[in-house]
Amino acid sequence: MNALLDELRTMGCDIDGAMGRFLNKEDFYARCYKKFLDDPSFAALGEALKAKKSDEAFHHAHTLKGVIANMGLTPLFDIVVQIVEPLRHGSCGDDLMPLYEQLMAELKKYRLLANRAGL
Repeated sequence: MNALLDELRTMGCDIDGAMGRFLNKEDFYARCYKKFLDDPSFAALGEALKAKKSDEAFHHAHTLKGVIANMGLTPLFDIVVQIVEPLRHGSCGDDLMPLYEQLMAELKKYRLLANRAGL
C-alpha cells in the first residue's frame, strides 16, 4: 500500500493529513479509495449538470467534496470546489460542464493509479 500512498503524495494529495481519519491503516484507506473511485455521485453530478438541475447537482457535488476532502485528494478537491460554490448559489451555467469534464479527466488518473496498485 505504501506505493499507492506515495504516488498519491507525489500527485499533490494530503495523505498524511488524511491518514488520521482512516485510523492510520493503509489497507483501510486503500479499500475506501477503491470504493470511492466508483462513487455513483460522479455520474449523477454530470447528469444533473446536463439537465440544469442545480439543487440535485449541488447535492452530488457537495457529497463528492466531503469524501474527497476526507481522503485528502487535494487536486480533485480543488476542482470540485469550483463546481460546488456556484451551485450553492443556484447557478448551474454552461461554465460548469468544462469543470466537470476536468474533474472526470483527473479522476481517470486516480483510477489508473488504482489499477497499477492492483486495487
